Amino acid sequence: MKKILFTILAAAFVVMLSGCNEMFNNDQADGKSRLVIKITDDPFDISYIESATVTITKVEIRRTGDGVPDGNPFMLLSDDTVTIDLIDLRNGLTETLIDMEIEDGEYDLVRLYVMEAGLKLKDIEDPYKVKVPSGEQTGIKIFISPALNVSGGLTEELLLDVDLSRSFVLRGNMDHNNGFIFKPVIRAANMTTAGRIEGMVKDTAKIKVKEAKVWITRDTTVATAFADTMGYYAIIGVPAGTYSIFATKEGYDTVKYENISVLAGSKTVRDFILTKK
Repeated sequence: MKKILFTILAAAFVVMLSGCNEMFNNDQADGKSRLVIKITDDPFDISYIESATVTITKVEIRRTGDGVPDGNPFMLLSDDTVTIDLIDLRNGLTETLIDMEIEDGEYDLVRLYVMEAGLKLKDIEDPYKVKVPSGEQTGIKIFISPALNVSGGLTEELLLDVDLSRSFVLRGNMDHNNGFIFKPVIRAANMTTAGRIEGMVKDTAKIKVKEAKVWITRDTTVATAFADTMGYYAIIGVPAGTYSIFATKEGYDTVKYENISVLAGSKTVRDFILTKK
């Protein structure tokens, strides 16, 4: 029997890819594997945020066109209601959304149904109930590229990386705040072809710089993280390839490194020293 693991992460995602001979020998014949789906957050300036929650009511996955009349049917993975606080999922921490067996095949799209979202800002007593346009009716589509190939009785893991910096859209400004709209920006990463980048951010006096913004680009911004209180950052679910990586914080210059290689299943370490302006 084959399994797929689907995990949703906040701020960073952990790669977990596993399989064993016993699973292969016993389960391959029934044409199923295991899928695990996890979720993470690629956040905006977290210094303002106490919590950022989403309530998911249903998860579906689509098999790449298999000749059926409607082309690409969706398979129900879960209709359980779960609420996730994305602010807790940072720098390598993840939340498992799906861990189940599914039919062998190639899958190219996940659909999440989001009933509601909430945002609690620091120093503001009442949380915001965030509008989710059509999130519960039509679902949020997340394309998987390259497609996830589930086969061989092994476990496959898919990372959903939620970009908080663009997903919670402020109506007005911080001084004249008219609330937020949840317009999710989510990337799907096939963890079998992904690696991670991590490191420390310090200043020239070797003092750890918390909440420094770190981001990677390849043509456009791929993923973002913020350093924790120890100056540590991690970006997981990074597709194998070559990237530019940046780090900065208000009051500091921006530091850039080019031609940073990320290998599938490997860790790339890149530390930063920021200079005050």
